[in-house]
Amino acid sequence: MAETQIFEPDGRAIPYVDERADGPALVLIPGRGLNISYLGPLTHALAEEDFHVVRVGPRHPRAAADQAVSMHDLAQDVVDVMEHLGLASAWVGGHAFGGSVARQVSLDHPGRVNGVLLLGVEGAVATDELGSDVSEIPAQARDAAVESMQRAALEATPDLEWSSLAPAVPVLVVQGADDRMTPPSNGEQLQASAPDRVSVARVEGAGHLFPVTHVGATAWPIEDYLDWD
Repeated sequence: MAETQIFEPDGRAIPYVDERADGPALVLIPGRGLNISYLGPLTHALAEEDFHVVRVGPRHPRAAADQAVSMHDLAQDVVDVMEHLGLASAWVGGHAFGGSVARQVSLDHPGRVNGVLLLGVEGAVATDELGSDVSEIPAQARDAAVESMQRAALEATPDLEWSSLAPAVPVLVVQGADDRMTPPSNGEQLQASAPDRVSVARVEGAGHLFPVTHVGATAWPIEDYLDWD
């Protein structure tokens, strides 16, 4: 099993896990205030089907200056890890807030993104991401300092700079049917805005943390779509 590494470009401490295989490359970014550990089971399920999966976590704030970041900065962190690993392009996706960062990557660096995977679609208004599902996430996967930094990044970035869709980039939305934090209506609205390139798959009986609680049902549409793509 691959271990967490720390990449430190310009003093930024960016954690990542690289699980290499011969299939399609996928970068996964965790939800707000969370580290990459909770996405491990989903990563392993995809790696078993020969997907090359890289989990990229949030930089950990070390000083007050680290709070003065934008969504563009967090997107650059992802691309820097891809460059470090020699990954020219990949599908880039994430869970809730992680998906918002993935959208920013596709807008700022379209040549590096083969498609965008959104595990739940964030709206413009920030919510308490974990809500009543918090018990599904181990305490060691949560970090209040990281969440504060990420909230500041959202506040520093106009909505349209991260919530738009990059031209010609396909999007796969996988969402929990009972998700109250990133409700299915968000994904349906996104699909209606670009029906020619946004596909939606529902995970029935699943709440916000469906990538943890419904690993198989989350992995299957990803495997089918990316293999087809």
